[in-house]
Amino acid sequence: MARCLHFPLLINLALWIKGGLQTRRLLREARRPRLASEHTLRDILSISKDTVFGKEHHFDEILAASTDSELFAMYQHLVPVNDYEALRPYVERHKNGETGILFPGRPEMYATTSGTTSAPKWVPMTRKYLRDVYGKMSNVWVWNFIKHRKMALSGKVFAIVGKECEGYAPDGTLYGSVSGVLVRDLPPIIKKRYTAPASVMSIEDYAARNYTLMRLAIQHWDVTLWSTANPSTILELQRAVDENLELMIEDIEKGTLSDKFAIDNSIRQELKAYMRPRPKRAKELRELRDKNGGRILPRDYWKKLQILSTWKCGNTKVYMDKYLDYFDFEQTCYQELGYIATECRFGFALDLSNESVLFPHLHYYEFVPEEDMDKPRKRFLQIDELEQGKRYCTYVTTYSGLFRYNMNDLVEVGGMYEKTPTIHMVGKVNGIVSLTGEKLYEPQFIEAVHQAEEETKIKTKFFVGFADVNESDYHFYFEFADEETTQETADMFANVVDEKLRAINIEYESKRASFRLNAPIAHRLQKNAYARFKSACLEDGMRDGQFKFNLLMQDEKRREKFQVLILGDKLSNIRRNAMVRRSERDDRRSERTKRRQSRKEKRNKKKNKS
Repeated sequence: MARCLHFPLLINLALWIKGGLQTRRLLREARRPRLASEHTLRDILSISKDTVFGKEHHFDEILAASTDSELFAMYQHLVPVNDYEALRPYVERHKNGETGILFPGRPEMYATTSGTTSAPKWVPMTRKYLRDVYGKMSNVWVWNFIKHRKMALSGKVFAIVGKECEGYAPDGTLYGSVSGVLVRDLPPIIKKRYTAPASVMSIEDYAARNYTLMRLAIQHWDVTLWSTANPSTILELQRAVDENLELMIEDIEKGTLSDKFAIDNSIRQELKAYMRPRPKRAKELRELRDKNGGRILPRDYWKKLQILSTWKCGNTKVYMDKYLDYFDFEQTCYQELGYIATECRFGFALDLSNESVLFPHLHYYEFVPEEDMDKPRKRFLQIDELEQGKRYCTYVTTYSGLFRYNMNDLVEVGGMYEKTPTIHMVGKVNGIVSLTGEKLYEPQFIEAVHQAEEETKIKTKFFVGFADVNESDYHFYFEFADEETTQETADMFANVVDEKLRAINIEYESKRASFRLNAPIAHRLQKNAYARFKSACLEDGMRDGQFKFNLLMQDEKRREKFQVLILGDKLSNIRRNAMVRRSERDDRRSERTKRRQSRKEKRNKKKNKS
């Protein structure tokens, strides 16, 4: 017992030394964000000035600038905005063994994620970036947990991380998940607090992986920290408990891992060290199950949970609303994870709001006002020029060879952290769809569905919208809470969503009224459609920790995955859609006839007057 009490105190002291020092530095730099930005940009350019990219873009000339304003202006003038495809040729040279292309030497690893083309992104990570940016930000992040809940690390840590190694580049450099590598390299005293090794994420079968994660986690009563980027993961993991509870309890009782699931023998062997018979815990779980009507939730099996950390901004609220009653938030602190992407850790939430604090001494940031997004000449603003309540597109320059990199994200400015603005995610810029100039935003679509739910009292478990540029319409896919919902009801619900969108977005209303945009088409989805879709994406090679999903898209590849999940006869759906389109065409013809008749009557009246 004494050891149990002393352990978190020792951990907290170590984190105070590391995280506390880095937090104090952040506070100092946040009081002078423009100066910190200038120093960071100069340092990044100085490191890479003799590289291929640095010479091509005249880094030495930029560094000769005598003031911060001159430095920023020359950087904008001489270095174009980049997306990954613009940087891909440079990364390919690094992958094939060349050094000094984007940065001196070679990367420590590559973080892989899906790209805008069929080829994935290989985001290089330098040793300096992993050590001096990821590492130092992680120290601040974990120390922040301790500030809010002193016992956050007194028990087990349940962290969902990516697969540390997925393979090797042609030159032998590892590629995989940054989070997996960081967990791999944790000090043993911290790593042993984790409920499972990173190798669990290497289990190929999606259902088997979720079962294993939860079987290993709920055997512990003292999980005090749960961190997973995607809120949807919480729903999926709880479903694994709901569908396999008795089997899990039996495994926990015997110290086994069921043969029902396809798990590689090498992983099974490694997991033996994480399992032993726990009959007392099994008895406790059965009592909880019986007491709660056959279902147990995190608030039941982890009564000491101190911190839950996930994304809470952007479209993730759709998933959060479905599990808020799973937890006791008087006991558990629910904290926004922060603005984190494969390309960089843009910022972290350090208090109980959803605002992410920026680190101007570790990244160089640029921002384009939302109203400039479609302009050929965009205004690029510095960190000290942002205004509270306004929205911006984000660009970043990092120590890992990303120069003026377009994050393709829309953020909104919140309050101030010292003199540095905080931000929260609104959504991906590609969460904006425009078939005929309507510029329909993903948050508008989400709001319209929620308003339709409130008006009709029909609840959805999941929904997604796709734009069809060929037919000039939107397809709305709904998984309804009531599995007996008919197609007729789905059509009615989609019509209400359409009405709400027309009220929310004046351009959408204009395009619908002028028949430039057809009425949306409703589709009913099979049970657990989102999980099935995500599983299909993971089978195609996407990693769980990097799975990102918009609820409004123009993406035929993703739409095809939902087409196979539609309820009902496909042929009847096709016929129904054709009938709807014919009706729309008839309406357009009728409207044109009325307009022609009206113009003719006006001409006749003028002629009679004359």
